[in-house]
Amino acid sequence: MSFTQNRSSVTNTKKLALMAILTAVMIVLGLWNIPMPAGLSITFNMIPVAIAAIAMGVSGGIAMGAVFGLISFLQCFGVCGSSPMGIALVSEAPVWMSFVQRFVSRVLMGLLVALIDGSVKKHVNTGVRGAVTGFSAAFLNTLLFMSLLVLLFGQTEYMQGKMAGRAFLTYLVASVGVNGLVEMAVAAFLTSAVAAALKKARMI
Repeated sequence: MSFTQNRSSVTNTKKLALMAILTAVMIVLGLWNIPMPAGLSITFNMIPVAIAAIAMGVSGGIAMGAVFGLISFLQCFGVCGSSPMGIALVSEAPVWMSFVQRFVSRVLMGLLVALIDGSVKKHVNTGVRGAVTGFSAAFLNTLLFMSLLVLLFGQTEYMQGKMAGRAFLTYLVASVGVNGLVEMAVAAFLTSAVAAALKKARMI
């Protein structure tokens, strides 16, 4: 085996190990959400997605986005944690709607985050790159999740009660104002710190 092949093998092994660690972290984070009054919760599961996108590009972003989405979808059935909103909506609407909202949206988020990271990595330092990618992951996760929530479930009894006659944008701002800002700030900070560590370990 040549030096180049050996180096590539070591790099791939490191990335597989990182994926395994990020998956474990995501499972733990799935069990630890901070409930909010609007029926939503503060979650940081988008951070492993951002880190995977930084370390492995599009394939990493999509893969970890799928893990995030699968955990979120399973929570509608009390697996890997529990989502009161998800459980309520799955009982009122077809299951495929929850799958699209929770799984498909996170895969798309992972793809978009990886593309954003790829577009900025050559123009900024590692710390800024991590902050932008982490912020983007939190922002896109909120945007896609909430947009599909209203689009797919807006007419359900559960969502009509939550929206209380308010317009979509009004409900969006009122329901995710605090937790959205917290998620974006924490995701930007932690992803920046992890990106610096990955750079030091020569994994990016």
